[in-house]
Amino acid sequence: MPRETRPTVMWFRRDLRLRDNPALLEACAEGPVLPLFVLDPHLWGPAGPSRRAYLAASLRSLDASLRDLGAPGLQVVRGDPVRRVPAAARAVGAERVHVAADFGPYGRQRDEAVEAALGEAGVGLARTGSPYVVPPGTVHNGSGDHYRVFTPFHRVWEQQDRPAPQDAPDHGDWLALDEGTTDVPSPRLPAGLEVPVAGEEATHARWSDFLERGIDDYDTTRNEPGTDGTSRMSVHLKYGEVHPRQLLADLSRRRSAGAATFRKELGWREFYADVLWHQPRTAREYYKTQYASLAYDEPGELFEAWQEGRTGYPVVDAGMRQLRSVGWMHNRVRMITASFLVKDLHVEWQHGARHFLHWLADGDLASNNHGWQWVAGSGTDPSPFFRVFNPTGQGRKFDPDGAYVRRWVEELRDPDRVPDPHEPSSEVRAAVGYSEPVVDHAEERREALARWEHIR
Repeated sequence: MPRETRPTVMWFRRDLRLRDNPALLEACAEGPVLPLFVLDPHLWGPAGPSRRAYLAASLRSLDASLRDLGAPGLQVVRGDPVRRVPAAARAVGAERVHVAADFGPYGRQRDEAVEAALGEAGVGLARTGSPYVVPPGTVHNGSGDHYRVFTPFHRVWEQQDRPAPQDAPDHGDWLALDEGTTDVPSPRLPAGLEVPVAGEEATHARWSDFLERGIDDYDTTRNEPGTDGTSRMSVHLKYGEVHPRQLLADLSRRRSAGAATFRKELGWREFYADVLWHQPRTAREYYKTQYASLAYDEPGELFEAWQEGRTGYPVVDAGMRQLRSVGWMHNRVRMITASFLVKDLHVEWQHGARHFLHWLADGDLASNNHGWQWVAGSGTDPSPFFRVFNPTGQGRKFDPDGAYVRRWVEELRDPDRVPDPHEPSSEVRAAVGYSEPVVDHAEERREALARWEHIR
């Protein structure tokens, strides 16, 4: 006898792909599938232009991929998921909604509320897989507690079982909503801002290119912002256009130091997600609570100069202008710009974290905010507050030929007029229209350490 099938819903969130999507495969195995995406005002509203534009492009790519499989396309609805998901399930007579589990503070609360609303209608919520290789909350130390330091977490994380990546469904019966859908938005980008090409196919093309040209040297080139030495996969991981399980599977065939370093970077992503799962307050509050009493200045004109890349410190300005131009910033420069805000301008890390999340296409709450806390000395791992990055020294060390600074700081681009892009003289600054430093780094370093001594 043929197997009985029943309608089901695949609710896409941070898994905008067809390949290696366990929740989608589970949905397809049950019967006809409604591929659903909910434009949630709680997430869409605070998103900046980069994230909105990238998400919209990724949704359009997923819609095209579904149509290639014979589906009528991705069904996009707008509104509160607690109302819209049950309504979609009722509309197609589904008995189950399939998702990849969400471990973020908002996502967990939202899914619990959606599950309750579905339950009232006799519909189940099935969680299969997650955006992580090892789901947050899974790795524990010998006493059953979670890790607060990366290295021991990473040792255990490396030993966890990892299922092999799965293929995309090659067929399926697909459903559509008769009413209530909306078009994928087409947000307008501010002048001068571009975001990466989105979608599953673009992701795999970028990854294949990186494996071919850059992975084996990644351990050294990843710190050189003037070199195309990183994978740029962070935005694709953010939206689940590829699963990190696939990246690790590809890396398992390589023995280079670069491949080992990249695996460790994926581990950092999962570590911060685990920290946030155990301590959701740390998305906004200090991980090390004593730092809440450290004296900070209110954001003002200096904060605006930092936001706009007008500090007079070339590598800082290059990073902040790159952020506004492409919705991304090199990770080494993220640390430099964050240290400058917190320890040279004495502005609390939360202000910088919000600015980054507004402009970053890859803005991930756990990685972004815990990265900021690490720089501020208030996060996990040994990162003492007295580690204050010298922006000029960092620029010379990691951008020795000035390629990065010259690319993003237009005033310093001409080598004939600006022979030293990391420390141009006052005469050169005046001639090319580049501002003097807004603060004296040595003085502000002493001030930051004096404030820190006060709370020790």
